[in-house]
Amino acid sequence: MIPFYNLIEWARDKKMKANNTGETKQGGFTLIEVIISLALVTVVFVSLAQLFTLSVMQNLRSNEMSNAIFLAQQQIDYLRTLTIDELGNFPAVNIGESNDELIDINQDGTLDFRRITVVRPSQVASTAGFDVLVMVFPIFARNVARDQLIADPDKYRVRAYVHTIITR
Repeated sequence: MIPFYNLIEWARDKKMKANNTGETKQGGFTLIEVIISLALVTVVFVSLAQLFTLSVMQNLRSNEMSNAIFLAQQQIDYLRTLTIDELGNFPAVNIGESNDELIDINQDGTLDFRRITVVRPSQVASTAGFDVLVMVFPIFARNVARDQLIADPDKYRVRAYVHTIITR
């Protein structure tokens, strides 16, 4: 067995013999090594950029869902403050109530959501209450007929769908 330091000397001697001038080559990277390493670094950075883009898109979607759920819950909370007569007459246009609203959530002049509220007398015989349905859609659903949105909310990508019963 050859000792390790002898292997190093042997490799150095071999290198010197391969060089025609008798001088040892300076250590460094060849052009092919540089190109391969740049390609690997590029693949890594492109992968990270895609991951970052997906992360940003998911954060935007989560923010949109949170805002929609907030708007639906806000409407439910408002309806719970109404009396039986007020719920029966919902929406009272004279006080600014609406069952179909376009909402600018951050007051930037751009409409963000469409909120549809349906209040009906409850079909359950034992309760004297109201079935309440609140749906919040992205703004691209603003030109779709209200009945179409209520009939098929998934087709128009409903962001919040809250169905509850309010009793007195």
